[in-house]
Amino acid sequence: MLETQRLRLRELTVDDAGFIVAQLNDPDFIRNVADRGVRNAAEARSYLLDGPVASYRRHGFGLHLVELKTTRTPIGICGLIKRDVLDDVDIGFAFLAPYRQQGFALEAARATMAFARTLGLARVVAIVAPHNADSIRLLRKLGFSYERRVKFADDAEELELFASAPPAQAPRPGGEQSP
Repeated sequence: MLETQRLRLRELTVDDAGFIVAQLNDPDFIRNVADRGVRNAAEARSYLLDGPVASYRRHGFGLHLVELKTTRTPIGICGLIKRDVLDDVDIGFAFLAPYRQQGFALEAARATMAFARTLGLARVVAIVAPHNADSIRLLRKLGFSYERRVKFADDAEELELFASAPPAQAPRPGGEQSP
């Protein structure tokens, strides 16, 4: 579990199925991420078991439920994902409409990046739809830079790949930077 000033990020469980139905069917989620085809609680439980819960077991990380610390109200998801189609781990985030534009996504993403550093990940990437200006702006605030366009299937939309910069290396004795 991760905590920030206003948020708590915890592993998703099958008990979060109702929230997942709402999150995955949000029109902006479908437009900016994908239509996962999850329409009811049973499909959400399968999504959770096959996705985030399996990722926790396999990799030690995955998407987290983001909730308000004071009320425990679920407001979004944010976490690390290891996709077969990418060499690097990527960060993903999505928030329900009433909780956007309040700094919650940035707060959760910063906590997730701090967690990535504890895992020893020197580089994290993000994939984003080119039209998703809000997510691109958030990635830039996190210090991510655009690298290239990627396409995961012939009939898939082209996405933009952003990457976090590796941490700056400490100067060597004598003031030289290591190569």
